[in-house]
Amino acid sequence: MARERAELLTVRQVLDELGGISRRTFYRWRELRTAPRCIRLPNGELRVRRDALDAWLDELGEGVR
Repeated sequence: MARERAELLTVRQVLDELGGISRRTFYRWRELRTAPRCIRLPNGELRVRRDALDAWLDELGEGVR
């Protein structure tokens, strides 16, 4: 069975989904290695896999563990 492709989100889509955080905040999180894992495309743009964002959000949930 072929692996289903995960949706790739733009940084703007991620910012909107996170409640409109600023681009600066997102890139700061990347510097601190606390942002969701990103993929850098050959053209230099970043993408975040939908499943990686969902997993990252689940890890941030309070009372989990």
